[in-house]
Amino acid sequence: METSLKEENNNLKERKASWAKLRRVDSLNLEAGRVSDSQSHLSKLTWRVTLSLAFQSLGIVYGDIGTSPLYVYASTFTDGIKNIDDILGVLSLIIYTLVLIPMLKYVFIVLWANDNGNGGAFALYSLICRHVKVSLIPNQQPEDREISNYRLEEPSSRFKRAEKIKNKIENSKSVRILLVLVTIMGTSMVIGDGVLTPSISVLSAVSGISKSLGQGAVVGISIAILVVLFSVQRFGTDKVGFSFAPIIIVWFSFIGGIGLYNLFKHDVGVLRAFNPKYIVDYFKRNGKHGWISLGGVFLCITGSEAMFADLGHFSVRSIQISFTCVTFPALLAAYSGQAAYLRKFPENVADTFYDSIPDPLYWPTFVIAIAAAIIASQAMISGAFSILSQALNLGCFPRVKVVHTSVKHRGQVYIPEINYMFMLACIVICAAFRTTENISHAYGIAVVCDMMITTSLVTLIMLIIWKASLWWVVLFFLVFGCSEALYLSAQLTKFPQGGFLPLVSAIFLTMMMGTWHYVHKERYNFELEHKISTEHLNDLISNSNINRVPGIGLLYSELVQGIPPIFPHFVANVPSIHSVVVFVSIKSIPISRVVLEERFLFRQVGPREHRMFRCVVRYGYNDRLEEPEEFEAQLVQHLEAFIREEDLMAIHEETQGGTDDNGEVTRGKSSRSHRIAPEQNNGISRASSDSGRAITHEQVDVDDEIKFVEKAREKGVVYLLGEAEVVAKPNSSFINKIVVNYIYNFLRYNFRQGVKHMAVPRGRLLKVGMTYEI
Repeated sequence: METSLKEENNNLKERKASWAKLRRVDSLNLEAGRVSDSQSHLSKLTWRVTLSLAFQSLGIVYGDIGTSPLYVYASTFTDGIKNIDDILGVLSLIIYTLVLIPMLKYVFIVLWANDNGNGGAFALYSLICRHVKVSLIPNQQPEDREISNYRLEEPSSRFKRAEKIKNKIENSKSVRILLVLVTIMGTSMVIGDGVLTPSISVLSAVSGISKSLGQGAVVGISIAILVVLFSVQRFGTDKVGFSFAPIIIVWFSFIGGIGLYNLFKHDVGVLRAFNPKYIVDYFKRNGKHGWISLGGVFLCITGSEAMFADLGHFSVRSIQISFTCVTFPALLAAYSGQAAYLRKFPENVADTFYDSIPDPLYWPTFVIAIAAAIIASQAMISGAFSILSQALNLGCFPRVKVVHTSVKHRGQVYIPEINYMFMLACIVICAAFRTTENISHAYGIAVVCDMMITTSLVTLIMLIIWKASLWWVVLFFLVFGCSEALYLSAQLTKFPQGGFLPLVSAIFLTMMMGTWHYVHKERYNFELEHKISTEHLNDLISNSNINRVPGIGLLYSELVQGIPPIFPHFVANVPSIHSVVVFVSIKSIPISRVVLEERFLFRQVGPREHRMFRCVVRYGYNDRLEEPEEFEAQLVQHLEAFIREEDLMAIHEETQGGTDDNGEVTRGKSSRSHRIAPEQNNGISRASSDSGRAITHEQVDVDDEIKFVEKAREKGVVYLLGEAEVVAKPNSSFINKIVVNYIYNFLRYNFRQGVKHMAVPRGRLLKVGMTYEI
């Protein structure tokens, strides 16, 4: 007995500090938490692992930028080559564009602006959300900062600029709305890129047979390949991922080797293009036409955003190594070789790539080109799926079915509804545009807009989070922002020829996602304003007409700050509640992952005998929602652990004192009611034998409570869902009525419902309707 008592006291002492912290951060009298002391961090990778990741990244990241040599020169010289020296000017533009955007901007700067190793527009937005209160949904909790990989650093007092910018953003609702819209617009552009990349990549690869079979056959074969490509998406990229890297390495070897062959065979003098003087001469000769041709030059860096968006599967150092050591040299050799060939055969610019291939290598290169185009398409499709999954978890996209296709990489997902929409869109684009030249008019606008959004968000991160020198921030924004704005201006000249397509689709998607996020926010605010007080809840439960039936009832709500208003409707319609009730809130945290031990936050609601609990289940934007059986087991396990820890805390506070607001130990009673041994009724300070008997009795009491929960689970777990009908207030504006009553409800009824989204078994589902006026 003495040994067990000493162990119990040691456990109490070890937990003392964390208990004090949890009492301090109990958010709005809601969730006390059990937060792990473990600190996750980016482990240092050995060079062997880094090189292995660099090899794997070749097959996932560089398919798009690696297949650009198929169509860049044809898209730049759309009207043919008027002056032979224009080739040197275009080659010089290609060289310095590759150095400036992919190399300097992405490889050496933007890759470091990652969110725990994850990239993309939503990752940047999530990173900003953790440091600045810009989220439009007021569900932030102090406990969230205790998550291991939250990695939050408060602005230092030495940098007043960062603090001032942070305060201005937090106090400006218009700026916060603008940040959300910019992030959504960036996501919309990536989705557009995910549709256009397969179309232009496959069509340009198959164009090698256009001279023998005609353009109609090229379009037909391309559509067939696209149908097969989208049909196999359900198997996941993980199953074919190992074959990607060798194919892309062979592709880079082919284009690099052929480029060097053409360079030394035809005109090694094109290397003069490393002198930027030829850029100036090119614009002097061509004027407006030279500026318009920048739209074609820009296509040499399509896919640069993939280096950042796909970062979650690799590491910064591995991307840097693979790009600088393999991708960049191969692309330089390919473009230089094609320029040397065009110096001798300028009339072949319409099909430069295939015409410059030596005859013995023509068909092997054709086969590898198709394989590389498929890989490029696969990477962009998977990236679009991942970003849509992030948008879904952050409340910015209607509910869709998300299938996780890889055990190793949580970011690899498959979305059936979106997959078939992509397939139909690609088929329509191929059939309508027919040539890579026509598709390129639309392709560049989506890519450059996405790059400009990344530049803007990284600039904000440099100011607020990195606290970089103002000169470096201004230099970054001016150099890259102005360069991309110049390319965008050239791309916009192609608006009537098809450039409208990505802009129109992005505006449509932004309106759809913005509408969903707006109503999602207003729904949350409605529940927050109409939440049920603890006194009202106790009155409901104490009503003699309310029966407690065996089992566990999980009442779902997005609210993390109180009891949702749907609960009285359940009680009014079904005057029976389960013996154990848990108010569950599924909450998205602005980080990529939340480890299981830090996922559940519990607090007891009302008196102990009511056995009612609040539970906030926190997920990162790359986490998947478990199947019901797995989720139930995890929830009950953490509930039992919470009950044990609460009682240990109560014993500690009764024997040693509680904690005040500053975390100091004080004498006081527990926050929960307990049945204490008779010897303790007249005082807390007793002999050690009396304390031992009290703790033993308390442990038996806790075991009984845990057994009660386990028996309730054996009786069955029932899911209680509120079917909220959202309508605009009668006195709201006409636009608000259109958005809420028509657009939102159309999206809600035509996408997946909450029951299907959470895979709730229908046999254990109880729904009650309620109307929300927003």
